[in-house]
Amino acid sequence: MVRPLDRRGFLIAGGLSVAGAALPVRTAEAAGGRRLDWLLDMVHSNPGEPPTRTRYNDPRTLARSGHNAQVVNEFRPPHTAITFDGFDTRVFPAGSDARAWVERNAASIEARIRSIHSAGLRALYFTDLIVLPKRLVELYGGELLDDQGRISLDRPLTQRIHRLLLAEVFDRFPGLDGLVVRTGETYLSNAPFHTGNNPITRGADSHLILLDLLRDEVCVRHGKLLFYRTWSFDGFHTDPAYYRRVTDRIEPHPNLIFSIKHTQGDYWRTKPFNPTLAIGRHPQIVEVQCQREYEGKGAFPNYVGDGVLTGFEEFAAAPGPRGLADIRDQPNLRGVWTWSRGGGWRGPYPGNELWCDLNFAVLSGWARDTRRDERSLFDEFGHRLGLSTPDRARFRELALASAAGVLRGHYSTVFELRRLTWTRDQFLGGSDRDLADDFRRVHESGLVANVLAEKAGAVAIWERIDGSPG
Repeated sequence: MVRPLDRRGFLIAGGLSVAGAALPVRTAEAAGGRRLDWLLDMVHSNPGEPPTRTRYNDPRTLARSGHNAQVVNEFRPPHTAITFDGFDTRVFPAGSDARAWVERNAASIEARIRSIHSAGLRALYFTDLIVLPKRLVELYGGELLDDQGRISLDRPLTQRIHRLLLAEVFDRFPGLDGLVVRTGETYLSNAPFHTGNNPITRGADSHLILLDLLRDEVCVRHGKLLFYRTWSFDGFHTDPAYYRRVTDRIEPHPNLIFSIKHTQGDYWRTKPFNPTLAIGRHPQIVEVQCQREYEGKGAFPNYVGDGVLTGFEEFAAAPGPRGLADIRDQPNLRGVWTWSRGGGWRGPYPGNELWCDLNFAVLSGWARDTRRDERSLFDEFGHRLGLSTPDRARFRELALASAAGVLRGHYSTVFELRRLTWTRDQFLGGSDRDLADDFRRVHESGLVANVLAEKAGAVAIWERIDGSPG
């Protein structure tokens, strides 16, 4: 039997009922909270595919929501749009196809920066490191590569080239306001003339080399913004001790901000609130995915605003912070970075953005005033949809039920899945090694009946959401 969720204001027991009417909308002035310094948004286009078609690509959409920066992520970052002529003219020789591609890419980036600035926003580019021209690596591989064939930050020429690279980027794109740097994953699908790899080959030592270099070149020398993502698969993102071991050795700078997902891991629902948030001596922004790649990507109802702000139901008894509202008074919490669309791979490709819109609106509204409560932000969104008070109550019932249905359908409340979820993006699991192992452990633990009952409960929730009799 599905447990009641009375903390959320509704009860699942053969049907759903909403307790109480919708709260009145509060204004930001009445709430008396603070506005976070940074409200960023990004459309994460699928690697190797055309850019996602969405109104969130239009910076005017973000300006109307109170954002002050747009992150462009189409996996053709600015350092794939420079010629390296100041280093070696053989890298992109005049008249070559590679040179023509670089120049087209540069023109596109210039136009995008102008468009973002025309809406009054800062222009930031999502940047994978390390990514270098294939020809450059062919010419200088002996001085760049380690004994495993990886471009190595430990090599002096690699560091020198990155300093030259950054100088050329900001010379070529003087209007670029800053970079959002990712390590850990290097996507080359959209950069046919470049190659690269993860620069973090020696854990914390590699981060320190890269951070020192980036801080010096981006923040100090060029006066630009640097948002350094902790996403690196080595503990930096999830382990508070590791995070402090790295960041405590980096001198703070007003333009250096660390960017951290709200989950202790990827955007899986059953990952707890990230313990590396609200610690250390550097400003931080929090990354939140509005189109959840492991949970249908907006193709069906999935409301996460409540859980991100106040904590998801499965962590109701967890010690310490469970959501952003719990750390809103921490001085190093300086912003929220919404991923309005995208993340992951391929489909689904929903044409209706309602569930992305709802998550985006609630999280953006909270970042504009951290004293706003989730319920009032939700109700405000319903007002904008033109819903009556009774319909707003029904809409909220549906949204909160979707959170319960995702937990019980995609994940589990009775068994800890190693695979974590049955699906991701457009892909269904069931026969792969990880899920087969989960099925075996469910059987060996004597929990088959419990898991099947949970899934039946999830079906009942979704049938109710869909309006089917039940």
